[in-house]
Amino acid sequence: MNSSSKIQTRINEAIAHVQHGQLARAEAILRQLAVGAPRLSLIADLAGQVASLQGKHVESIAHFRRALHLDLKSTPIAIRLAAALNSVQRFKEAESMLRQITQGTPGRADGWNALAHTLVMQGKLDEAVPFHERAVETDPKFPDGWYHYGLTLALLGQLSKALGCHERALAVDPSFVKARFGRAQCLHKLYRIEEALQDYDAFIKAQPSNLDARSYRLYALQNMDGIDPGMLFQEHVAYGKLLESSPAPAAPAPPVIKDRPLRLAILSPDLREHSCVYFIEPLLRHLDPARFELFLYHDHFCEDSFTARLKSLARVWRNFIGLPSQLIVQTIRTDRPDILIDLSGHIGMSIRLPLFARRLAPVQVTYLGYPDTTGLTTMDYRLTDAIADPPGDADRRHTEKLVRFSSTAWAYQPPATAPEPVPPPAASGRPITFGCFNNPVKFTDRMFAVWAELLAAIPDSRLLIKGRDLQDKDVRRRMLARMEKAGLPSTRIDMLDRTASTRSHLDLYAGIDIALDTFPYHGTTTTCEALWMGRPVVTLAGDRHAARVGCSLLAAIGHSEWIAETPADYVRIAARLASDHETLRQISTGLRDDMRRSALMDHPGQSARFADALAQCWEARLHAGEIEKYSSVS
Repeated sequence: MNSSSKIQTRINEAIAHVQHGQLARAEAILRQLAVGAPRLSLIADLAGQVASLQGKHVESIAHFRRALHLDLKSTPIAIRLAAALNSVQRFKEAESMLRQITQGTPGRADGWNALAHTLVMQGKLDEAVPFHERAVETDPKFPDGWYHYGLTLALLGQLSKALGCHERALAVDPSFVKARFGRAQCLHKLYRIEEALQDYDAFIKAQPSNLDARSYRLYALQNMDGIDPGMLFQEHVAYGKLLESSPAPAAPAPPVIKDRPLRLAILSPDLREHSCVYFIEPLLRHLDPARFELFLYHDHFCEDSFTARLKSLARVWRNFIGLPSQLIVQTIRTDRPDILIDLSGHIGMSIRLPLFARRLAPVQVTYLGYPDTTGLTTMDYRLTDAIADPPGDADRRHTEKLVRFSSTAWAYQPPATAPEPVPPPAASGRPITFGCFNNPVKFTDRMFAVWAELLAAIPDSRLLIKGRDLQDKDVRRRMLARMEKAGLPSTRIDMLDRTASTRSHLDLYAGIDIALDTFPYHGTTTTCEALWMGRPVVTLAGDRHAARVGCSLLAAIGHSEWIAETPADYVRIAARLASDHETLRQISTGLRDDMRRSALMDHPGQSARFADALAQCWEARLHAGEIEKYSSVS
């Protein structure tokens, strides 16, 4: 056997070891081969791939660099090098290298695709688009190119075009199941929930271990009318069992805390201009630094002025965007938080619940972002209140211990740019206008039927709805068809698209008299915004957290009379408000004071209750036998 044959045989041995998960053996063979055949790019390339699988990202970069040096026009090696650089957030190096390689090999669609992806990781979405276009123009039969183009267009809010990209990928290759997942996400955001669920199910059938798809599906189920809460709970439990099929590490023993504050870490992709910030910032701003040392873990390419404010509150700030899970795990374990809070659950661009399954802190808590259980047994607590999650059934439908830390679970901070409320249109003699600015993904056919009854009860009244893509011809056509089928006359409906700024969004409340909450999935931010702008909100109480948030918010500000127990009650309450124009005028001038007097805007008080709940969760962890006494914190 000649030398070349021997080298190939050893390379094949190394590859076989990789396929059987024996990475250390493969690494040893490749190290030996690199000495005997230092000019062979394949050896350096394979060494880089093995190092990546081992989580040795810096080593993998060195190997891939050597491989590319030996084969300067190898786009596949360049793509792997870019992925390794991105995994340690060296995005600009990856971008520079890919710009160079694509100029030298312009006929490689995968190179343009990788360059576009690297730009997206830096938040350069508009700059990525031409490179996505170059990829699919270079090879129109490249499904991964269409798929990634669709992902970027979705991030840009161009959902109909994104949907077309995923459908193009499936047309090119029906077995390319990632595009089925991308299509499901677009359908979900385009308010076609039942179709989205069909695609989620098809994708999960093809890739049953894909946890992100299962999370997106759980979130979609929250929007389904008539879903049984017990069945929904079992769906979350099934997710948790799949994720926790391997035993989680034992919970770290809480250290004895002497003369130091508790280390409080918060993980979220929404530490930026996002509705989450309006509710978490007031709690964090008033935390006592003598009690808590704040670690904030962001997970998104966008950082803005909201991010800057939050950074100023943290002793440690990190952005995990692009980092592989193992590096995040190592970083958090090095930080050694005492309490780790999840703010997104099954929602978000990066779903990090699998990290919590690995037990990264003695106390793990979920709060705010997701309206249900996570399904994880390693998530110890969920913060809520007794109205959103009444004691009893709600406790039985959670894997977490429910901590009802205040009369309402939210602390609202209105946007600084909010205009002053103005009298409602009816006060000047105009017909009543009902409005709903909630995410239209929450719209249901039963809700449309109830709204139809309401419009029928108030002659000449109109309905104004607002949401992403409602000016898109296809989206508008489908939405109007659903409404007409439910009895809502399209001639009395106005639709507005998303506005360019929060201020322009809030200005639109001047055009409505009464806000209608969605059901069964209530609004949160939109309810607070409507109230802050002086408009009453009518809500329908349901049988689970997502269907009771509005009840908690309205009770908090002293307006439980706007909470309906039945659809007929919903119509009656809204119609009664519509018939009394003077009361609507008075409400518009007094609602801000009602909110200011409530726990909802008692930021120091809510922060203290939040802090006390966390401290008591910590104590309960220290004294496990006493957990019960913290299940309802006053």
